[in-house]
Amino acid sequence: MTDHTTYQDKPWLAHYEKGVPENIIYEEKCLPNFLEASAQKFPDKTALIFQGYTISYAKLNEMVNAFAGCLTDFGIKKGESVAVLLPNIIPCLASYYAILKIGGIAVMNNPLYSDRELEHQFNNSESKILITLDLLGNRMIDLRPKTKIKQIIYASIGDYLPFPKNLLFPLVAKKKKLSADVKSAKDVYKWKDTLKDRTTVLPKVDLSFNDIAMYQYTGGTTGISKGVILTHGNLSKQVQQIASWFPDFEKGKEVMLSALPYFHVFGLSGVMNFSVFMGWSQILVPKPQPEALLEAIRKFKPTFAPLVPTMYIGILNHPDIDKTDLTSIKGCFSGSAPLPVEVLHEFEKKTGAVIVEGFGLTETSPVTHCNPFAGGKRKIGSVGLPVSDTKCRIVALDDRKTDIPVGETGELLIKGPQVMKGYWNMPDETAETLTDGWLHTGDIAKMDEDGYFYIVDRIKDMIISGGYNVYPRDIDEVFYDHPKVQEACSIGIPHPTRGEAIKVFVVLKEGETATKEDFISYCETRLAKYKLPTEIEFRTDLPKTNVGKILRKELRAGEMEKRKSDPNS
Repeated sequence: MTDHTTYQDKPWLAHYEKGVPENIIYEEKCLPNFLEASAQKFPDKTALIFQGYTISYAKLNEMVNAFAGCLTDFGIKKGESVAVLLPNIIPCLASYYAILKIGGIAVMNNPLYSDRELEHQFNNSESKILITLDLLGNRMIDLRPKTKIKQIIYASIGDYLPFPKNLLFPLVAKKKKLSADVKSAKDVYKWKDTLKDRTTVLPKVDLSFNDIAMYQYTGGTTGISKGVILTHGNLSKQVQQIASWFPDFEKGKEVMLSALPYFHVFGLSGVMNFSVFMGWSQILVPKPQPEALLEAIRKFKPTFAPLVPTMYIGILNHPDIDKTDLTSIKGCFSGSAPLPVEVLHEFEKKTGAVIVEGFGLTETSPVTHCNPFAGGKRKIGSVGLPVSDTKCRIVALDDRKTDIPVGETGELLIKGPQVMKGYWNMPDETAETLTDGWLHTGDIAKMDEDGYFYIVDRIKDMIISGGYNVYPRDIDEVFYDHPKVQEACSIGIPHPTRGEAIKVFVVLKEGETATKEDFISYCETRLAKYKLPTEIEFRTDLPKTNVGKILRKELRAGEMEKRKSDPNS
């Protein structure tokens, strides 16, 4: 390796695992075609496992076709949006594939979001139908008049349970807050009712790789939730990129632990769509807390387990770890935040599995980098090598276009078939983020001489709490809506299990008084739980630039310095 090595030389190729190609010859098939192929090749193989209830690939494909018929009867045409607000349960996967099958645009939403957040995403996406959970049904019926949603379809955790759980569920579900009665309202339907006697002839829809498949919402430094446009080509090629990265895993052979939420793009591509493409079984875990994860591992013996660092930490620290055999797991993928070295080593020791860390963004479907799984060098602390067909550069922070020498830090730029088409109805944001096909990630990174990449810092001020992305401006805006607040600024602070928690610096208007408890209570109805601040610090003023912009970076640096000198602060 010489000083003249450039990013165009692709030094990472020398470290690819044997069998991983530089370029992929892609199957020109969209995701619904992959489901049909798996149903044809593995009709009797278990596709989904939920609390012990199983459904085969053939039956899953039938369910998708039936619900596609329902959507057609409800008037959904190619290019129209349908919102999904569900955890990892059988109707979530089935509805997603049904939407795509008839050319609809899927809009995956986080069930933890507040009505305020959901209202924006429903309206921005122009969603016409909502598929949700009975626990959220009444809230969504009340929210519907503020949106363009006409029909609401609600599923229940108890829709698909094995004997005798299916008999016991109605007796205990409401008491345990696992189900709820949904009030009577026009155009509101039960999930199972929409599948009954459905004989609709599905429209012949020609899907191309250029057609929009979904809007995946992400935050941003502006605080505006942006709809990332992902095409059928983005999603199909991404899942083929992931499959190519793990050449030793065969179709129809493995069991996936589906704990990463499908409404998050990591879980969507790296778990749900990857498993369908490979014809693997999926163990659905709708609430991936340590106890539920360990129970799923004990009972159903997954062989592949993509998780986020908080999940690995939670599993290792749970008392049930000592009575759980983890050795069925062969491979793990970790993303969304750095995985502590001691956690990686401890989990690998318990399982005998290999954990590879990777990197991606919502705007890239999401996987762009990954450490080699086997037969290649893993570098702890690195997000790995660019995956097949992915080009990367590090550019100067001042002009955002000049390549800088290998080993120096700058902004990471990415180009590949998984890169989004743009942001929905946001041409200025799209133009700023995409330049000649290169995606500006907003992440400060460096590449070493072997072609391994390292994320050094974030240009964007994103906070990662429990594996979820939290955008400080989202928090700030809620505080600015409070009548007593003059100024507010949120930052991420270290948290032992969640990675980061949220602290907000608040300047009250003159003469006003308030407590930490007042503001946390105020936030509870306006923010998702994982976005709730854990600390509030009241100040008389906040540091600013000479043009009046609050210096979030300075607040964060001061907080880190204080914690360094006083670990108990």
